[in-house]
Amino acid sequence: MSPVRRCSRTACGRPAVATLTYVYADSTAVLGPLATYAEPHCYDLCAEHSERLTAPRGWEVVRLADGSAPSRPSGDDLEALANAVREAARPQERAAQSGGGARRADPMEVARRGHLRVLRSPDS
Repeated sequence: MSPVRRCSRTACGRPAVATLTYVYADSTAVLGPLATYAEPHCYDLCAEHSERLTAPRGWEVVRLADGSAPSRPSGDDLEALANAVREAARPQERAAQSGGGARRADPMEVARRGHLRVLRSPDS
């Protein structure tokens, strides 16, 4: 079984992002963030189906916003991501230009793979 919960709508295989619960006593449909656990009396919906949700005449739809995450990435988020990618690429560029000079700078370093280093045992 896939660890990703899928939309409950028939023939929809998209990942679920929201949970729908009905409160029959109040004639209310509550649409909120994806519940922690799948419940038999709740319906998991994908983004498309949660946006297009309508309730029967006379019912109210309550949409609870997910306050834990912003709805869209901001310009600052994208800039921070670009800076992180540039910074991660810099050490590899320097090592390639120096011809492996980083290994000579640290006599304990035996090998390097990405940001991980293999160090020689102090006993040897």
